[in-house]
Parts: sequence; C-alpha cells; structure tokens
Amino acid sequence: MEISLPTRVRWLLVVWIALTGAVSYLDRVNLSVAGHLIAQQFHLNNPELGLVFGAFPLGYALLQIPGGWLADRFGPRRVLALGGVWWAVFTALTGAVPAGIVAALAVFWTVRFLLGVGEAVMYPSSNRWVTNWIPTAERGAANGIIFAGVGAGSALAPPLIAAVMTHYGWRESFWMCAGLGLAVGAAWYALSRDFPSDHRGVNAEELELIRSGIQDGEGEQDLRVPWRVILSSRDVWGITLSYFTYGYATWIFFAWFFIYLTTVRGVSVERGSFYTMLPLAAMSVFSALGGFVSDAVCRRFGRRWGRCGVAAMGLGMAAVLLAVGAVMANPAAVAIVMAAACGSIYLSQSAYWALAADLGGPSSGQLSGFINMGAQIGAALTAVLTPVIALALGWMASFFAAAGLLALGAAAWLTVDPNRRLERQPRPAIPASPAAGALL
Repeated sequence: MEISLPTRVRWLLVVWIALTGAVSYLDRVNLSVAGHLIAQQFHLNNPELGLVFGAFPLGYALLQIPGGWLADRFGPRRVLALGGVWWAVFTALTGAVPAGIVAALAVFWTVRFLLGVGEAVMYPSSNRWVTNWIPTAERGAANGIIFAGVGAGSALAPPLIAAVMTHYGWRESFWMCAGLGLAVGAAWYALSRDFPSDHRGVNAEELELIRSGIQDGEGEQDLRVPWRVILSSRDVWGITLSYFTYGYATWIFFAWFFIYLTTVRGVSVERGSFYTMLPLAAMSVFSALGGFVSDAVCRRFGRRWGRCGVAAMGLGMAAVLLAVGAVMANPAAVAIVMAAACGSIYLSQSAYWALAADLGGPSSGQLSGFINMGAQIGAALTAVLTPVIALALGWMASFFAAAGLLALGAAAWLTVDPNRRLERQPRPAIPASPAAGALL
C-alpha cells in the first residue's frame, strides 16, 4: 500500500507572506534613503523630517487593533490583499507630491500616516493566518521566515532605492515600490485561503498534520478572547512592553541609520547604502535562525526557555552590542557591530508572534495587533526623538537610549509565562431584526 506524504502548501504560503512583508518594508524604508533629497527639495530640517518619519509608525500603531479585528472577522486572505492595494496607492502618492507645494511637511506627514494605516493589517493578518495553518510546534520557524522578509525588504531598500534615484529620480523609486505592492497583493489573494481545508493543494495528510498540531479552538471563528481578559493579562503586558523597546531600537535602523552614516559619519551615498544594508540583512538571517532555534529549544526544554529565554538572550546581547557600536570610530566597524546588534534583536522576533498566536487563538489577530501596537508606538517615538536627542546630547546618546530600552525589554520577558492560555468565550450572537424574524 502506497503511503502519501503530506504536501507542504503551508510553507509555500509562509514564504509568500515573507515576500509580501519584504515589499511592505521596502515601502517603509524607501523614505529613509530618499529622505535627504526630499528634505533638500522641500526645505525640511532633520526634526521636521523626523516628524514625517514618525507619521508612518503612528498610523501603523493606531490601526493595529482594528486591523487585527478585520483579520479575525473577515479572514486574512481578503484583508491582506486589500491592504496591499491600499499601501501601493499611498506609496505612489508619496512620489507624486508636487514640487513647490504649500505646506509640504503636512502633505508628506498625511500621506505617510495613511500609508501606515493601510500597512497596519500586514502582520496581524499574517499571524491570524498562522493560527489557522501552522501547528504550534512550527510557529517559531514559520514566524522566523515571515519576519525574515522584514530584513530582506529593508536590506534591499538602500541599494535598490539609491540605484533608482541615481538613474531616474526619487519619485520613480516610490512608483516602482507601489507596483511591487500591487503585484504581491494580487498574488496573495490568488494563492492563499483562510483555512487549509479550503485549499485545493492541501492533501489529506497535510490537513491532518495541521489539525493534530493546533490546540483545540484556536482557529474557530465562533470563539473569541474578551478584551477584559487581554487587558488583565500580565503576560500580554510583559510581551507588549518588551515589543515597545524592540520597536524603539529597530526603527533607528529603518529611519535614521543611512542618514547618520552619510551626514554624521561622512561616508558616500553608495558606501552608506551598503553599510545600511548590513544590519538589515542581519535582521533577515537572524529572524529565520531565531525561529528555528526557538522551536528546537521548545522541543528540548519547553516553551519558557524556547520562547522567553531565547528572546531575552537576544535583546540582552543586542543592548550590549548597540552601546559598543555607538562609541566606535571606524564607520565600517560601526556597521559590522550594528549588524550584529540587529541580528541579536531579531533572534527574538518570532517569539513575540508565536506566543501571540498561542495565547490569542481565535482572537490572535486582535491580540497580535495590540502587541504590535506597542512596538509601533516605540517606532514612532524613536523616529521623532532620535534627532532631538542627537541635537541635544549627540548621536551617541541616541544609541545609548535604545540600548537601555533593550535591556528593559529583555527583563520584561522574564515576567511572561508562555504556558498560560487566555480564556476563550463564544462570540455574542447577532440578534435577528424583527423584520427578518417575520420572514422565517
């Protein structure tokens, strides 16, 4: 009797989510590369440019919970595809801001804020999909691959955007990014389904493997985790606080590192784009590595060590490396040490999202959005505060502040119990209208 092997459709879709995330981060980081030219053309100083940088994570943060609710309610397939269309439109509009426009600062701020609003559905939707499709024991690896797309898209941005700007102009670089966003969003809608049972490519063996590895009730649409349970959970607040510090530290590299290297360290645009790529590439490699390591440690020592321990170790190492890199004199050495710091930060990435899926279950979209909102508030603060701190105390102080917060984030993981599940309840029934009842 021939035995059929499970198909691996879930991993194909994991890779496609990573690619979609890479394009979404290309849309975020492109401004940090083009920011110097935009600031010159529209006469913006660094604090004003910081406000523009901060607009995206602010919009992104505010819509995390609604984005997660949409994914929980309407499914990650449709919500993520529509999000791709939204962020393609506002990326294109960033490149369409006309020269000489009155109130350029307000216009750029508004467009980037609305871009953040659209991209807010990206990772709550992906984590809702993970809850439906990925067995608990594989969630570290799956999220590690998904968030490797963050580093890949961010690392690709400096050389790609710099090349397009050099040959065509900064506006064309945004229009190129918009086209990529439309393409990956359309492909996601065509390839994906909300549940593995709805996908023609999933055979019976893969479906059984998925179902047997998912905790009871996680993917059920008629269950939910009440907000009173989420907001009263010490574990949720510990993870969210830690992710706030994570977001603060990482956004320095997305928003300011290229400008720091080219204007403070005095390196050329070409060399600066290469040096900026190193920390972002490290994010990609170590995100995937951290996910596989986290799952392996979970299998050997349990989830407290595999999720909390690996995450705390990564953030602690990153705090030390970030402080060391800030005091180094050679720009190449700074880039290498900062790359090691970014890699260490991203060792912890999959733990946040794997635990959000485990804890939240049928409300994992909303819970992921809440936790990610913490990171994006941190990102918005660093986008605005980094140049202010640098102006007042020097750039070294900006990096020291991020290092101190990472140490706090590592400590916050020690308060989390990854084995506690949040209470599930049936969703309240929607009462039928009297008119509808009369027809029955």
